[in-house]
Amino acid sequence: MTSKAGGVERSPRALLHLLYNGAKAVDVLTASLELGLLDSLEGPEPITLAQLAARHGLVPGRLYKLLDCLESLGLVTREQDTDALASARYHAVEGLRDATLAVLGPKGRETDREKFAWRTLHGRLPEVLRGQHSIAPADFDWPLRTPEQLEGFETSMAAGLPPILEALRLHAPELWKDGQRVLDVGGGDGSLAAHLSEEHPGLKVDVFNLPATRPLVERTRERFGLAPSRLGFVAGDFLKEPLPTGYDVMSFVRVLHDWAPQTAQALLQAAWTALPSGGRVIICEEFRTPERLAAQFFWTYFLIGVDSCVSRLREVELYERMLTQAGFHRVHVLSGGPFELVTAQKP
Repeated sequence: MTSKAGGVERSPRALLHLLYNGAKAVDVLTASLELGLLDSLEGPEPITLAQLAARHGLVPGRLYKLLDCLESLGLVTREQDTDALASARYHAVEGLRDATLAVLGPKGRETDREKFAWRTLHGRLPEVLRGQHSIAPADFDWPLRTPEQLEGFETSMAAGLPPILEALRLHAPELWKDGQRVLDVGGGDGSLAAHLSEEHPGLKVDVFNLPATRPLVERTRERFGLAPSRLGFVAGDFLKEPLPTGYDVMSFVRVLHDWAPQTAQALLQAAWTALPSGGRVIICEEFRTPERLAAQFFWTYFLIGVDSCVSRLREVELYERMLTQAGFHRVHVLSGGPFELVTAQKP
C-alpha cells in the first residue's frame, strides 16, 4: 500500500521516515525560505546548481545535498544529464514558496504556547488518552477570562486575517451593499471590521465582543484612523445574552468552530431572532477537508490534552443544516478563495 505526498508515491515505511525526520525537514524548508532559494526555484524555467550557488553565495556541494532533501520531500524536481553537479537543473513544485511562507513564515513560527504544549504532551500521549495527564486549566483557560488572555488570543487571531480578507474581497459584490449595518460577532480586536470599513465606505461596522476587548478595538480604530461612526463597539457576552438588534448583516468569522454544536446552533438562532426580515448572516470558517486537517495538525495535537475547549473543523454541510434549522433560507456556499463562506437570509 502506498500514499501520495507532494505528488510522489510513498510506501508506509517511506512516509514514516519522513514523519520521523519532520523537524529536519522543517529546518531545511525554513533555511531555503530565508536564503531566498524558493524564489529562485520558482522561476519560469529550471535553474542550475551553479546559478543557484552563485546567486545566493552558497557552497555548491553543500547546496546539492540540501536540494536532495527538498527533492526527497517531493518539493523540487531535478534534471541531470551528466554527473557534473553544477549542471543539475532544479525547479520547485507550483506554490511551494507561498505554502512554506504560510506554514513556516514569521506568522507561522512556533509560539510560546506551542512550545509549552510540545513539552507538556510530547511522549505522554498514552497517559493523556487514558486521562492520567492533561494540560492544566491554569495553563490553557477556556473560555478566556483575563484581559491578558484576551489580548493574546485576539492578537493571534488578527495575525491570521489575510486569507480571510482575500476571501471576503473575492465575494464582496455578493456580500455588501452601501448603507448596510454590519455586526461582526466575536469580532476580536476589530481588525477585520476596520478593513471592511476602510474598503467599503458605505458600510457601518460594529464589533460585538466581551467588554474587556473594548480597549483593543479602540486601539485598532485609532490605528486605522476611523471614526466611531464607521467602526463601533458593542459590549456583550453571546453565551449569556441575546445578540443586539438593528443590523442588516451578522458575521461569524472563525467563531462557531470554537464551540459545541449546540452552542453554534444557539448563536445562529440568536442571529435569526435579532435580524430583520431580509437580514443576512455570513459564516467564514476553515471547513473540514484533508488539506485543512493537515494544516490544523498542531492545534488538534495541542487540544488532545485540553477538555475545556471543543474547537474543531466541521464539514460545511453541517453549517448549511444549522442555518436551515434556525429558519434561514437561500443558503449558499461561496468558494474559490482561501476560505469558503456560507451566507443565508432571514425570510
